[in-house]
Amino acid sequence: MKNNLRTLHPLSWTIIIGTIFGRMATSMSIPFLAVYLTQVKGATASSAGFIIAVSSLIGIVASFYGGYISDRIGRKKVMLMSIFGWTLVFVGFAFADAIWVFFVMNALNGLCRALFEPTSKALLSDVTPPSIRLFVFNLRYTAINIGVIFGPLLGLYLGSSKTTIPFLAAAFIYFLYGLTLAWQFKKHPVATPASIKQISIKKALSIIQKDTVFTIILIGIILCSFGYSQLSSTLPQYLSASPFIEDGPKLFGYLLSLNAVVVIVVQYPLLLIAKRYSTILSLTAGNVLIAGSLFAIAFSQSLGTLAFIIVIFTIGEVLLFAMMDLFIDNIAKPEVKGSYFGAVGFSQLGSVIGPWVGGMCIDFFGAANPLSIFSVLSIITIAGVPFLLIGYYRLRKRSEASVAVNIRADH
Repeated sequence: MKNNLRTLHPLSWTIIIGTIFGRMATSMSIPFLAVYLTQVKGATASSAGFIIAVSSLIGIVASFYGGYISDRIGRKKVMLMSIFGWTLVFVGFAFADAIWVFFVMNALNGLCRALFEPTSKALLSDVTPPSIRLFVFNLRYTAINIGVIFGPLLGLYLGSSKTTIPFLAAAFIYFLYGLTLAWQFKKHPVATPASIKQISIKKALSIIQKDTVFTIILIGIILCSFGYSQLSSTLPQYLSASPFIEDGPKLFGYLLSLNAVVVIVVQYPLLLIAKRYSTILSLTAGNVLIAGSLFAIAFSQSLGTLAFIIVIFTIGEVLLFAMMDLFIDNIAKPEVKGSYFGAVGFSQLGSVIGPWVGGMCIDFFGAANPLSIFSVLSIITIAGVPFLLIGYYRLRKRSEASVAVNIRADH
């Protein structure tokens, strides 16, 4: 591990360290937004869910173009534009009052994330040797969860479920991140290869559309994202409204921090096991654990049982997200790598539908009927397994066919 750390590019370090503080800023504000909207602004659960979901809705459309634009004009311009835009978005959240303003701000939040996330992943791939890309992608994932350990606790301390002031702190953190990134790009310039600049958006779309294995697996990932989105949307609303649970927002903050701690503890031991198998099998196992955890929430009212469920949920999350970036990196064609990382943003369709469906379930069944709520969410999530398995077998057949062609060519 020490040798891997020594070989990291300075821009990789900037992204990883910036990710810690960026996610800390986001997780002390955004996860409490649904609670703030319902308890302070009087929004319905389904309306709050839709406002949360619009961020991912924008991401569905914008992430592919964000990745493509970074292939076209370079990672630097896209990353700096999006991160300073993010700063202004958090300022907008802090001063928002009307419900429609929160809707607009969260839509812009999704746009900035859709531009920044695939571009930063593509940059990490650009500046990292293939032999340690899994290590770097998961170092970034660890950074995300270090930030999420402290973010919700800061959010509770600052009263994020009752005020929008913490968004100003988030804006300041993103502004500093942007300045640091700009300085590092100036000190360590990264050129975009000419061959990448010549790829048209029509050709990039055509390459990805013809990759049927990627499309099938993407459908499975969408349903995985549906299940995962319940952690930051339906769960806090349910805990806050449930007649069986006291002080739900505080409990949610603790569970969110526990989620991040468990990621850091189990991530690398799980990777030692998971890397022996196909990345798609890891995605499948993650889906099953997340779906099972959602179903189990219906039978849990105490801190201890909810904490245990979050541990299982988190193991599923690690298997899902820790291997996803490597899967994209492996399957992507080099000249459209940014576009592939952007195209996986279509998986956010699950994050759009998830909060909305979860909110509707709470409105329809009521927080006093958790079995009905979480049974629906669990069934929809586990529907992703067949798609992932079909993709796994098709990818294996494609690999076997490619090996056979190479053998014939050698002879």
